[in-house]
Amino acid sequence: MLNSKFLEVMAHEGAVTIISTSQTAPGFHAVNTWNSYVHIEDNTLYIPAAGMHSIQADMVHDDHLMLTMGSKEVMGTVGPGAGFHVFGRGHFIESGAIFDTMHAEMPFLTRVLAVDVDDVQQKI
Repeated sequence: MLNSKFLEVMAHEGAVTIISTSQTAPGFHAVNTWNSYVHIEDNTLYIPAAGMHSIQADMVHDDHLMLTMGSKEVMGTVGPGAGFHVFGRGHFIESGAIFDTMHAEMPFLTRVLAVDVDDVQQKI
């Protein structure tokens, strides 16, 4: 599911936006991180969380997330720049091997957002 073009994009720096469905206006919350912070294992993305409190509160009601990521360094469908929409379900990890590994690399994190990917769509 996480194809070679997606992995190529994630190997370059770029912004990742994580979007959750909110019970309040405007109906969503969005937070950002960097491609280089995301660890990928099989079809799961592990993302360091220092804040993300709005996302975590939203996930109590709906754990579906949409992520966008891209890099201008990768050839896309119409020229330089490739970008993706990723859909999945998330949960936060506060302890264990994945938390420990990522915390050693990024001591600022307080939790790890794990996103089990359901669908990946290349948009550009």
